[in-house]
Amino acid sequence: MSRVNPQGEVWVFSEQQGGRLHDVGLELLSKGRELADTLGVPLAACLLGDKINGLATDLIRHGADKVYLCEDLSLAQYQATSYAKVLCRMVEAHQPQIFVLGATPLGRDLAPRVASALRSGLTADCTDLQIGEHTEPATKETYKNLLLQIRPAFGGNIIATIVNFDRWPQMATVREGVMVMPKADAKRKGEVVRVECPFGAEDLPLRLVKRQTTAKKVDLKKARIIIAGGAGVGSKENFKLLWDLANVLGAAVGASRAAVDNGWIDKDHQVGQTGTTVRPALYIAVGISGAVQHRAGMAESAKILAINTDPNAPIFSVANYGIVGDFCDVVPKLIAAIKAKG
Repeated sequence: MSRVNPQGEVWVFSEQQGGRLHDVGLELLSKGRELADTLGVPLAACLLGDKINGLATDLIRHGADKVYLCEDLSLAQYQATSYAKVLCRMVEAHQPQIFVLGATPLGRDLAPRVASALRSGLTADCTDLQIGEHTEPATKETYKNLLLQIRPAFGGNIIATIVNFDRWPQMATVREGVMVMPKADAKRKGEVVRVECPFGAEDLPLRLVKRQTTAKKVDLKKARIIIAGGAGVGSKENFKLLWDLANVLGAAVGASRAAVDNGWIDKDHQVGQTGTTVRPALYIAVGISGAVQHRAGMAESAKILAINTDPNAPIFSVANYGIVGDFCDVVPKLIAAIKAKG
C-alpha cells in the first residue's frame, strides 16, 4: 500500500503460543511506546489466537493503547496463510504507519508474507529503531518522521540505516532481547478492538496433526551472571572449566558462535547477533576475541570481565576489567579464590 496515512498508529505484533505471550512482543511495546510518543500517535498491539481475551489486558498494562484482537478456533495454532490474511485485513482497514514484529521463527515466517502481500518494505533483524528524516538524493525531497531501521550489515562490519519513504506500512522485525522489557502498570487503561476473521477452506490448507516442542536448556536472558566461552577455549573438554566456574558463582554458561559451530556447546547457549542478547550483572568472556557480532549481544552487560591471551583482542574495548593470560591458569585461580571466600 502507498504512504497514505502519516497519522497512522504504531503497531506491534504480539506473538503468543498456548495462551502465553512471547517475551519479544512485550519487549517491542517498550520501543513501540517510544516511537508512538515521538510521532504523537497511539500504540496498538495485534493479538491472534483462540480464547486469549485475557492477554489483551497484559498488553495494555505493558504500554499498548489499543489491542486489535482476533479470536477464532482456526487461529489456535499458527498457520502462515491464515495469520497473514488476518493481519493484512487489519492493516488495510486501519492503515498503521509502522508495524514491527519479533524476529522469532514465527515472526521470520510471517513478516515477509505480510510485507509481500501489502507490497511494503521489510527490514529484518533490526537492533534499533528510531524516528528521523531522510532526503532522497534523486529528488532532493526531505521526508520527515520516518522509521529509521537500524541493523548490522555485511557480516556485522557496518551498521546500516534503512528507510522506507514511499511504501507503507514501514515494517521491521527485531531480535529477541534487543529491547528492554517494559514494566507492567496495572492502572493503565486501553481499548480492545475485536476483529472478525471469516475463513474459507482455501485459507487453511494444512491440518495440524501433532505439535511437539522442546524447552530451551538455558534461559540466558534471566541469568544475573554469565560465563561465556569462545574459540580460544579450544575444545569441548576445556569448557568443563567454565562449567566449574559457573557452578561456584551460580552462573549460566554462554558461548560465542565459533564455540557453537565447533560443536563444543549447544546453540541455546549462544550469545550475539545470531544468538541471544543478554544484559547480566556480570559477563565473563573467556577466550572470546570480541567480534562485533558477539559484542552486539552482550555489550550492555552491567560489568564485563574479559580473559584472553591476546592483549589487542577487541573484547577488551568493551570490558570493564581485563585479564591477559591463559584461561587454563586464570579460571582455576578464580575458582579457588571464590571458594576460599565462600
